[in-house]
Amino acid sequence: MENILMLNSNYSLLKLKVEFLNYKNFCYIIVDKDSQEAAIIDPAWDIDKISDKIGQLDVKLTSIFLTHSHYDHTNLAEHLVKRYNSHVFMSKDEINHYGYRCPKLNALSDKDSIYIGNTKVSCMLTPGHTFGSSCYLLQGSLFTGDTVFIEGCGICTGTGASAEQMYDSIQNIKNNVSHDTKIYPGHSYGKMPGYSLSYLLKENIYFQIDNKDIFISYRMRKNQGNLFDFK
Repeated sequence: MENILMLNSNYSLLKLKVEFLNYKNFCYIIVDKDSQEAAIIDPAWDIDKISDKIGQLDVKLTSIFLTHSHYDHTNLAEHLVKRYNSHVFMSKDEINHYGYRCPKLNALSDKDSIYIGNTKVSCMLTPGHTFGSSCYLLQGSLFTGDTVFIEGCGICTGTGASAEQMYDSIQNIKNNVSHDTKIYPGHSYGKMPGYSLSYLLKENIYFQIDNKDIFISYRMRKNQGNLFDFK
């Protein structure tokens, strides 16, 4: 599954669905239209598919943005560095907490910005799913990894995870991201990436709970469905 979206005057976006066993991920190629420099978000599983698209687009892959350190979001980063000599970006908190290592790795703090040509990419620290999860904000787009899905939010049960921090991160997104921004998560549970934040505010229950204790209780409830039922 792939389609190219012309989101504004600065950049275009290629959405790629990649799979391995029970995992189905979305990764995203961002292309600055003036410079033809490109970045990829959370490259995983299918090196040939990703490399073929980079070649077809005839772009220079300068940057790799990782939302967090889980293997299904990072496993092609080193391969792409070796092939394209790209820089890798991840939040400083994630790198330090989990000891993530990769060639040409750069640590980002909250609100740090990197430019892909003339396209600004800002790091938005959103812990909860992991200790240092981050989203990447562009004009009109937010890439959320496993922090936020169209249908819900990431699990908060692993090492360094926190439902309390997930609540704070969702409030941060609600309060600081324009509601017409399109949301591009790392997985789909039925809805395709690209719904607006305004849709999530109406339809995603985790955006509707304004009490932290209730949020934590609901996020950590027992007998939840199959967490790997990716669409």
